[in-house]
Amino acid sequence: MSAAPDPRRHAWRADLADAALRGLVSAPRYAEGEACKIIAPIAPLFAAPDAGAMRQTEALSGEGFTVFDRARGWCWGQSAVDGYVGYVAEDCLGPAGPEPGHYVAVPQAHVFSRPDIKSAPLARLPMLARLALAGFEGDFAVLIGGGYMIARHLRPMGESADDYVAVAERFIDTPYLWGGRTSNGIDCSGLVQLALAAAGIAAPRDTDMQAAELFAPAPPGTDGRNLRRGDLLFWKGHVGIISAPGRLLHANGHHMLTVDEPLGAAIARIAATSGPPLGARRAKP
Repeated sequence: MSAAPDPRRHAWRADLADAALRGLVSAPRYAEGEACKIIAPIAPLFAAPDAGAMRQTEALSGEGFTVFDRARGWCWGQSAVDGYVGYVAEDCLGPAGPEPGHYVAVPQAHVFSRPDIKSAPLARLPMLARLALAGFEGDFAVLIGGGYMIARHLRPMGESADDYVAVAERFIDTPYLWGGRTSNGIDCSGLVQLALAAAGIAAPRDTDMQAAELFAPAPPGTDGRNLRRGDLLFWKGHVGIISAPGRLLHANGHHMLTVDEPLGAAIARIAATSGPPLGARRAKP
């Protein structure tokens, strides 16, 4: 019998499943799902319908989200960006609306009430938040639904950064947050996913998925001296980006920050709790 689909990326639970999984998983009922959109700047996905439950990841403004169940102010569903499944507060969601044509290309960007940097800010959106624009007014992009943003802080969908390591470096000193994927707080695999996405490379959310699916193997050796800028180095439950030979850029629970530190020191410290690196992945041969 084949293994059941990973519930992190396939919407099924004991009482309900995505209709697309009919025949793959057994459930008392199936649902087609309702296409929605994240309308909050940041919407945590929780493991249970409870704000005190574990934060698994975050969905960002403008991203699609398919809802399979609504109950008591919570929606259970699946991200359209990376397929992650979880519970989102119902007030973080709205109708699917117009297709976004732009995204935020800086770590944080304000939405202003008028096309004036002295006007009251309405919201602050994180990098990769998606936007539908009505047009431009001087230096400002005009958002469908209201609000103005500095146009140079946005990029058209499909236009990507040249260097994902440089993107990740913009998050140095960001607080560590389990399940986070913004400059408000980020975890190790969230940093990798965000940086790669900004460079036009789709990446799964969790470390084990990234280790299995991203790029091609790159031999790290015993001390990492064979690694080069852009390589991803994995441990059990952790990942970092080689920013330069002998340097590791990673969000981590030791510093509770995103840091760029000597690779040898990181390997020695992490070995005490998680063992040696499991392997590395390289984007280009």
